[in-house]
Amino acid sequence: MTVASQVKQTLASLKGARGTLRVYSTQTREEEARSMYTDAIVVTSSIIADLESRLQTLELEEPQYKGN
Repeated sequence: MTVASQVKQTLASLKGARGTLRVYSTQTREEEARSMYTDAIVVTSSIIADLESRLQTLELEEPQYKGN
């Protein structure tokens, strides 16, 4: 498994986790729990953005990884 495919797999997992956090944040009644879920969504989104940037760099430096 290439580095690019590992990054893509990690991105997919993180996006799924972020979606689950969004569901949990809308379903909870406790304000403190909702705040924790929202904070986790922000952190996860930041990590996703960083990994997407890294993936673009990988694809630019190593064209054979593009689109795989």
